Amino acid sequence: MYVIKERFFDIGDDFDVTDDHGRKVLHVDGKVLSLRDRLVIEDPSGNEVASVHRRLVSLRPTYEIEIGGEEAATVRKKLFTPFHDKFTIDVPGPDDLEMSGNLFDREFTVERGGREVATVSKRWLSIRDSYAVNIADGENHLLILCAVLALELALQREHNHD
Repeated sequence: MYVIKERFFDIGDDFDVTDDHGRKVLHVDGKVLSLRDRLVIEDPSGNEVASVHRRLVSLRPTYEIEIGGEEAATVRKKLFTPFHDKFTIDVPGPDDLEMSGNLFDREFTVERGGREVATVSKRWLSIRDSYAVNIADGENHLLILCAVLALELALQREHNHD
C-alpha cells in the first residue's frame, strides 16, 4: 500500500509517496506552475524514473506518462459519464485501464477488463489529508501511481478554474 498526500499542490510542489510504514518510496518534484503541469517522479536515490505532464492541445483533460524516457500511457477524462467521473489509462497494446468511482473524494478503483487491479481510498488511513493506493501483485505499480498523480493534477486544475 502507498500513501499520497491529498491536494499536495495546495501545500507545496514537492512531496514523497510513502509505503504504509512511512518509508519513502518515491519523491515527486512538481512543476505545477509550468505551462504543462509537469511532475518528475524520482526513486529514493534521486534518479528520475517517470514523469507526468498535461497535453496542451486536447478536447478533454489529458495527461501523458513517461517511464524510463518512453511513453507509457495517456490518461484522459471520458467525455460523458453520468453519475461519476471516469478516466481511461490508455497503454500501448490491448491492456487499457479505467479509473472510476468518486474521484474527487479519492474513493475509486482502477480496473482492466472489468477486473479490479487497484483501489484508492481515504478510509484506510487515520492520516489527515492523505489517501492510500493499494495495487494488486503483478501490476505495474509505477504506472498506476503515475496515473493517480495525473488524476490529482486534473482535479487540481479543475478546482483552480472553478
